[in-house]
Amino acid sequence: MKCLVVYSHPNPKSFNHAILETVTEGLKSRRHEVVVRDLYDLSFDPVLKPVDFEGIQSGNLPADIKAEQELITWADTLVLIHPIWWTGLPAMFKGYIDRVFCYGFAYTFDAKGLVPKLKGKKVLIINTQGTPKDAYEASGMFDAMKMTSDAGIYKFCGLDVIEHVFLPAVPMVKDEVRKGYLEQIKEIIGKL
Repeated sequence: MKCLVVYSHPNPKSFNHAILETVTEGLKSRRHEVVVRDLYDLSFDPVLKPVDFEGIQSGNLPADIKAEQELITWADTLVLIHPIWWTGLPAMFKGYIDRVFCYGFAYTFDAKGLVPKLKGKKVLIINTQGTPKDAYEASGMFDAMKMTSDAGIYKFCGLDVIEHVFLPAVPMVKDEVRKGYLEQIKEIIGKL
């Protein structure tokens, strides 16, 4: 299987980076082809610009967008790793979505309506957050985030959401809990 891992966290010593290492090691140990895109390491520009719209309309995309789209086209499965900040996608990751998952590549419309263009591909989403699980469950926030990202972005574009993993209260839990989170990730990767 060809796996594209898109990772976004500004701190290379973060728990998110431990997740990235766990994911890549697990995929490679199962002989999957793996490409990792660390958006901060790439200095990916998350700002959608007029030139991006011009490129989308003319078919002459900026090189950074085209490179990411070629990798998505190559991949069978996407693994997306990023924190949840303010109950949503961090700016860097949201900018990646805004620029790369554009009209004509990830979706179009025809006379019958929406045409998802990424059908046949799968996506696994792994998110960390600072908020405790109970607070997000009580407020319905997990369901809201799944609706906006899983349905509003990924399924909209035709991706099959394998699983959306939320790892809560990361800064507050003990090391044993974080180790348990990594074991959970290993199990999920083992089932891909």
